[in-house]
Amino acid sequence: MAKKKETNSARRKDKKAGPGTGRRKSCACCKDKIVHIDYKDVPLLRRFTSERGKIRSRGMTGLCRRHQTQLAEAVKRSRELALVPYAAEPANEGTRPRRGRDRDRDRD
Repeated sequence: MAKKKETNSARRKDKKAGPGTGRRKSCACCKDKIVHIDYKDVPLLRRFTSERGKIRSRGMTGLCRRHQTQLAEAVKRSRELALVPYAAEPANEGTRPRRGRDRDRDRD
């Protein structure tokens, strides 16, 4: 019996259906009926920033475009007022010492 030939569109669907596919998260701020994200609400801002202080992407946070824009503005404003750090100190566990010119600076 002859094999059925797959079309290109069928192959593309298989490639797209990977580990990252699935239902998109609904916006947490829309669920909680938050109209505007306030820069003084530090616990809320910490939810959407990484341990290093970076703003997480829309794909990771699940926020809608409107709330992601408000979040970015609020985080930047709160960084200016020192409510949220620009960058957290990295954990020095397991890191190698720096090499190059800086390693001999304390030798004088």
